[in-house]
Amino acid sequence: MLVAVGADNRGLAVRDEVIRLVQHLGHQVAQSQTPEGQAAEYPEIAAMVAQEVRQGKAERGILIARTGMGMCVVANKFSGIRAVVCQDEFMAEMSRRYLDANVLCLSAELLGEQHIERLIETWLKTPFEGGRHAARIDRISAIEQKDRR
Repeated sequence: MLVAVGADNRGLAVRDEVIRLVQHLGHQVAQSQTPEGQAAEYPEIAAMVAQEVRQGKAERGILIARTGMGMCVVANKFSGIRAVVCQDEFMAEMSRRYLDANVLCLSAELLGEQHIERLIETWLKTPFEGGRHAARIDRISAIEQKDRR
């Protein structure tokens, strides 16, 4: 699977470890970065990753920031993106099983390195259950389409 990874200035210290972990788990990584010399601000980074996932250039995305919340808000502005902030493995698992979340937003400052590793591993390996959850995703998509009119 190709995973787009992006981090703002607060997440840069964690980004390289996340990339190594994703690759160690057998996935490819596409990095989203602002041009050299420019600050890595969360709105632009989140938009880059969300667009890559929405356009099918990456299957999933991981965003890293101080809390991850701003990244999540921006990513969810793009139709077809289901971004989530996860603080524990249960949230990571349920976001995949029930929501088919395609962008994971993480806090670089509130979660330790080993905790982040467990969250990412759980999130990447957990499949979407489909069934009644697929029908709910369809309803979410219909709301997105209605709002775009």
